[in-house]
Amino acid sequence: MATCEHAAAAGGQTAPLEFEENSLSQAKRVIAVLSGKGGVGKSLVTGSLAVELNRRGHTVGVLDADITGPSIPKMLGMSGRRASGIGNLLLPEVSSAGIKVMSSNLLLANETDPVLWRGPVIAGAIKQFWSDTSWGPLDYLLVDMPPGTGDVALTVFQSLPVDGIVVVTSPQDLVSMIVAKAVNMADKMNVPILGIVENMSYVVCPDCGKKIEVFGQSKLDEVAATYNLKVLGRLPIDPALALACDAGAIEESLPADLLPEAVAACEAVPAHEGEDAPEAAE
Repeated sequence: MATCEHAAAAGGQTAPLEFEENSLSQAKRVIAVLSGKGGVGKSLVTGSLAVELNRRGHTVGVLDADITGPSIPKMLGMSGRRASGIGNLLLPEVSSAGIKVMSSNLLLANETDPVLWRGPVIAGAIKQFWSDTSWGPLDYLLVDMPPGTGDVALTVFQSLPVDGIVVVTSPQDLVSMIVAKAVNMADKMNVPILGIVENMSYVVCPDCGKKIEVFGQSKLDEVAATYNLKVLGRLPIDPALALACDAGAIEESLPADLLPEAVAACEAVPAHEGEDAPEAAE
């Protein structure tokens, strides 16, 4: 199990106990979507991967670990819904296309209510979303991480069997530092990085179709080479897709094969020991 050397040096607990999976859940692969900072479109990438994998015939769930800033339920058309339970277990909400979701927004009276929880309570919520939720059999459980590399990220990587990380960046000067933070955390937690997705990479001119790099020339290839990482895709600034996310219609509106390399990287992750690998739909 991964440990925190800072906690050990202070004489404190080096890691929380690994959260157990309940008998009504079976996640064959757990993929975390992470960024070293906020505002780069991490949830958009999580939602897009979920939709693309679902379209290929995989059973998919999304654990929304962005407890204080959840956006997955709204993106997947779940605004106003509330999670229910069976016995001592929570039941995830299910989108129109069959994607299962558990999020703090599904536990609040109003989706606009702030989540004023301290670290230990948030860690307890992550445990509930993993150990106390009846996910059923899943080919993929995607974990939408909070921004940065703080307490929640540490809890997820120490307590859940994460099989790989997709890093999300934007084409700005800070990209190298953002990726470095994610790479260093992945190294400390012994979790492999599947690759990098760059969001807001360009905008397509509606008149001539030319790709315009609004934030300047991308440094993605250079940064990927520096850290020996695979580039999994570049997403454009797309007002229509942004509107679809706000309207909860990403499943219907997501362009086909938006992130084929990222989907292929997820499909290449081996299933947990003793579990057969799911096959993609033809």
